Amino acid sequence: MSKLYIVPTPIGNLEDMTFRAIKVLKEADLILAEDTRTSGKLMKHFEIATHMQSHHMHNEHKTVENIVKRLQAGETIALISDAGTPAISDPGFLLTRACVENNIEVECLPGATAFVPALVNSGLPNDKFVFEGFLPDKKGRQTRFLALAEESRTMIFYVSPHKLVKTLGEFVQYFGEDRPVSVSRELSKLHEETVRGTATEVLEHFTKKDPKGEIVVIVGGKPEVKKSKKL
Repeated sequence: MSKLYIVPTPIGNLEDMTFRAIKVLKEADLILAEDTRTSGKLMKHFEIATHMQSHHMHNEHKTVENIVKRLQAGETIALISDAGTPAISDPGFLLTRACVENNIEVECLPGATAFVPALVNSGLPNDKFVFEGFLPDKKGRQTRFLALAEESRTMIFYVSPHKLVKTLGEFVQYFGEDRPVSVSRELSKLHEETVRGTATEVLEHFTKKDPKGEIVVIVGGKPEVKKSKKL
């Protein structure tokens, strides 16, 4: 039976690769990789010889149709990204949707995803949260911030290092200087770090210390205003 496997890969520490993920990648007919050069190092480490094909944000619109045909012909295909779980701010959604529309079985393996440990590490409420991923660069950015200023759930953002200070400044501007913020960087890697505090405190920290590495930012939601009891 043909099937598309969505296979998470380590976000840093190679020991986070699961036995099942290795088995699926070894047995698949084809591995779709965001960057075959990056994934090639992972394949070599785990002695996976399966043929790889490039599948990334710049070509996925063109490649989906052919991949669906291969799946319909009976092949088993595994999709990976450079790190973490595919389709979470990475390519994967278009292919998954196409498979669902064509009644092709899709199975996502559990595994590494950067925002989960960052959320748990933050110490902020995680019973309800909203994943925002990367904010718009220019168009729609202010509109998004104005909408999120009213969000009561804990918010999760992916932020590139060179935009972190700017983004933290916008948190102060739109959410308030006392809004709780947690910044996790280089998760599972040697120099893993989590900085917690108010938006102002965290901004001051990274203004003095140049941020580096992969970054996940967790922001507390807007506090609920407690209604006073009527006498």
